Amino acid sequence: MKTIVAIFLLTFFTINSFSQEKEIIYLWPGKVPGELKEKQPPVVDTARNDHKLRYNEVTNPNIAVLLPAPRKNKRAAIIVCPGGGYKQLYYQNEGIEIAAWLNELGYAAFILQYRVPIKYEGALQDAQRAIRIVRENAKKWDLDPEKIGIMGFSAGGNLSARACTNFNKRTYTPVDKTDDLSCRPSFAMLVYPASLDKEHSASLAEKPGGNPAPSTQVSNETPPFFIFAAEDDRVGPGTLVMASALRDFKIPVELHYVPTGGHGYALRPGNPAAETWPLLAEKWLTRLLSGSGYSLYSKEWVNN
Repeated sequence: MKTIVAIFLLTFFTINSFSQEKEIIYLWPGKVPGELKEKQPPVVDTARNDHKLRYNEVTNPNIAVLLPAPRKNKRAAIIVCPGGGYKQLYYQNEGIEIAAWLNELGYAAFILQYRVPIKYEGALQDAQRAIRIVRENAKKWDLDPEKIGIMGFSAGGNLSARACTNFNKRTYTPVDKTDDLSCRPSFAMLVYPASLDKEHSASLAEKPGGNPAPSTQVSNETPPFFIFAAEDDRVGPGTLVMASALRDFKIPVELHYVPTGGHGYALRPGNPAAETWPLLAEKWLTRLLSGSGYSLYSKEWVNN
């Protein structure tokens, strides 16, 4: 609980200084692939007067760069994908606040502002391009280019899974030398991910069956996963399907499936799931990236 309170205190200052952030990188120097509208600032959701930043429309995707204090830098980066059902981006709860938590742990965070609403292919293009940009600039930010992961919540978790299972597919025409780099994430962290066992349609309609959706098919090259969900989350069962598929391919996966918590809790105090997953994720990251667990270089488990 003390950890959650500390995160919220840190987040308060992060949100207040966010408009002065050092760097916002727009993903596409020219035309955004497949985008029919001209580039414009994101459309802020003003329907709910709860002082939480959400975006209803994004046509000019970008990443916000939030770096840890140099003394804390663990030289690993995580691209953060907010959720919102592919209809919105819950940019504060599942973006800014998560980045503050990661920075406190010593990890660089890059909040992905991917295209919405209902632009599944565009969102995947944005994720792939973001990974390549972070990898290209790793030296500039004092990062290890082989330790660039992706993390997502709800639809952002779905997008993260898609990025981890479609990195070998060319989803857009290369625009510059950045696109010569790999867009394979080094690892993935999914928190209450949505629709891992269903294929997308315009309405995210349910699809029967017990296999991962075609857009999230696991292979031998899929990176390690951390997955967290609650049993009372209506989209939670897809996490079991995904974890089973990863196990079948002998991909390292740590699954936590807790009894209660629901959906969309992020770092909300008082929610049992919200107060549990950050501690588990922190320990998993430490094991993975310290070399005392799964080696990202040899793709084998090692004992130090």
